[in-house]
Amino acid sequence: MTDAVGSIDTPDAQDELSDDKKPRKGGKRAKKGPLKRLATFYRQIIAELRKVVWPSRNQLTSYTTVVIVFVVIMIGLVTVIDYGLNHAAKYVFG
Repeated sequence: MTDAVGSIDTPDAQDELSDDKKPRKGGKRAKKGPLKRLATFYRQIIAELRKVVWPSRNQLTSYTTVVIVFVVIMIGLVTVIDYGLNHAAKYVFG
């Protein structure tokens, strides 16, 4: 029985042929210093934040209201369950 192409146990034929070449160390990152890499990282963060579609004030208000109402309901539900289990445990164990 043979392994599938590209499995972990058997390398591909292309991998065996490329053993003659020396692997690159670090690629593009090795050529830059740590400060330049940090500056590039922050530039990429700012570029990604510009792509974000921010909610309007009305959407933000409605989303916040929904979350607060949901959290209050869940707090009430957990409180009722905790109160009930507390009394049940007192009844069972004395």
